[in-house]
Amino acid sequence: MISLKIDPVAKPRMTRRDTWAHRPVVDKYFSFKDKLVILCKKNKFVLPDKYRVEFYIKMPSSWSAKRKKDTLDKPHRQKPDLDNLIKSVNDCLLKEDSTVWYVEAKKCWWDEGKIVIYTLK
Repeated sequence: MISLKIDPVAKPRMTRRDTWAHRPVVDKYFSFKDKLVILCKKNKFVLPDKYRVEFYIKMPSSWSAKRKKDTLDKPHRQKPDLDNLIKSVNDCLLKEDSTVWYVEAKKCWWDEGKIVIYTLK
């Protein structure tokens, strides 16, 4: 199990134009990718072919304390989509993502952004 204190970022749909015209969403994704790779290398973590991942999305600072308390650890039912979050983890941590054959995943609200990955047997 590894807990990474990093705000989850979904993998954007990229086009050829992104190679020369930098969109903010693509720049944000590549910044996330660099940080995630560094954190995993620092912790000597290698993504297995069967894993469980939990994405904790940071609540907006504009929310009231009551709303934050009520929403803590509740399902996150808006963008980014869960499948795009999984794609971002696979893309960042695997050379060939076809090796993954089983993934359990969830995303929910939390005080801070983080990604928790469990190795399944």
